[in-house]
Amino acid sequence: MKRLLLVFAVILGFAFTASAQDSEKAEFKFNEEKHDFGKIPQGTPVTTVFEFTNIGKEPLILTNVQPTCGCTIADYTKTPVKSGEKGLIKITFNAAAVTPFNKTIVVTSNAKTPTKYLNIVGEVVAKAPPSSSK
Repeated sequence: MKRLLLVFAVILGFAFTASAQDSEKAEFKFNEEKHDFGKIPQGTPVTTVFEFTNIGKEPLILTNVQPTCGCTIADYTKTPVKSGEKGLIKITFNAAAVTPFNKTIVVTSNAKTPTKYLNIVGEVVAKAPPSSSK
């Protein structure tokens, strides 16, 4: 019986230690996780910035920010973001094709939630032809 209690106490101790370590990990809090560009004229690249705050205790390190298509470019904070500080992920979409779009950006980091998904949506519309003046 003593062995059983000892084993239970050890397991319980490991569980508390693991949850305490997990609560100290870095973690994102984004100002928004989806950005709607609305209607965009064809051939006009558009940019948005996703701002985040590290609400964890450890520094937050972005290891990769990967758009899911070649029509989107990402730039991001490359230095560790300390607890309570802010970082940026800048996304530029090349509005080449006339079509609605919904693009995903995969953010990988050392956070408690190691993979985060950001989205940009909108519709690329044909530019109005230039009016001829007589």
